[in-house]
Amino acid sequence: MTAPVRIAQLSCGPEYSGVQQEINEAAKAVNGEIFFPDIALKDIMQNFNEFGLDVRSPDLKLTIARAKALVDGRVDADAVFIATCFRCAEAAIVRNELRRYIHTSSKLPVVSYSFTERTTAGTLLTRMEALTTIARRRALLARETQQGITLGVDSGSSTTKAVVMKDNKIVGTGWQPTTEVLKSAHDVIEHAIKEAGIKRKEVEAVGTTGYGRFLVGKEINADLIQEELTVNSKGAVYLADKQHGPATVIDIGGMDNKAITVQDGIPGTFTMGGICAGASGRFLEMTAKRLGVDITELGPLAMKGFSEQVPMNSYCIVFGTQSLVNALAAGSTREDVAAAACHSVAEQVFEQQLQEIDIKEPVIMVGGTSLIEGLVHAMGGLLQTKILVPKYSQYIGAVGSSLLASGFIKDK
Repeated sequence: MTAPVRIAQLSCGPEYSGVQQEINEAAKAVNGEIFFPDIALKDIMQNFNEFGLDVRSPDLKLTIARAKALVDGRVDADAVFIATCFRCAEAAIVRNELRRYIHTSSKLPVVSYSFTERTTAGTLLTRMEALTTIARRRALLARETQQGITLGVDSGSSTTKAVVMKDNKIVGTGWQPTTEVLKSAHDVIEHAIKEAGIKRKEVEAVGTTGYGRFLVGKEINADLIQEELTVNSKGAVYLADKQHGPATVIDIGGMDNKAITVQDGIPGTFTMGGICAGASGRFLEMTAKRLGVDITELGPLAMKGFSEQVPMNSYCIVFGTQSLVNALAAGSTREDVAAAACHSVAEQVFEQQLQEIDIKEPVIMVGGTSLIEGLVHAMGGLLQTKILVPKYSQYIGAVGSSLLASGFIKDK
């Protein structure tokens, strides 16, 4: 067994809220080892003063001093996990500043998280898995081309996708809503292989990602089973031909959202989740159903409307839908309601998650929701930039899995 990835924890409060044990368990599940950087007492005030951020909490002062010790190279670590309580405004400022500081001043992968008393190891698992993956597999994540014949499967919460790649080209795809996880996976694989014009035995390596990655990976004997944060970011910059230099990847999914800053094809900082499903693709599906249109028609409809005509002031999917229903009853047009729904989702992602990372152009939107033109337009307006949506963006996880899986062909 490989040595555990050493994850330096910079935090304030998890030991008091009962969350520390959950953090430890999440790290252990992915062969990570949490540790607190040791620093001398005399260095705390000096390092804190040098950082230049005036805070009152002694724990936050210690956290800042530990971060500086990591950046200065006085403490060795493979990755950094920053955790503060969501109720503390001062801690939120420190969390964001330290994340930015470590990301720009070192090569350590870092993720920040705002925890509650209900935070569990399960909610932290994908983040910890991404941290350890970046630390262990930088060479694999640096892969820029696909070789041989590989298959990638993305078993998502809403849809299941498959992609067959051959010598750096996508030659087959499969897509369908996720019902029974394994059946959906087998169906899309069959479709992708048939479209590619190959036989299953010709596939040289297989990768899986998404919520059902472990179940599907075991079923089809995958060579690579990897979380969606690193896979999606790799797939995004590959499809957009932006593997060199900085980029930002936004994936608004059916259950949660991901925002990832990428440098030379490798994720640097990332965040995932959301306060409520009102900031997810599920809300847009419900909006389309209420308007009596297919989800593929929602984007063009929204482009004809004006979002400011419909008041939307709730993060909740239930109350958000109620606002749309009330607007229709008050005489708002379907176009305005569609535009308001798209703007609401974009605004919530902007407020809840894009503040947690440094936005670097180009901004690449991926996933099924990237095909909703009104949503892409709304996000571009909020970020004041042109959003890039590459071809095959809805297959992003499957593409990333297929690309990275080719790194395992020589090991067979």
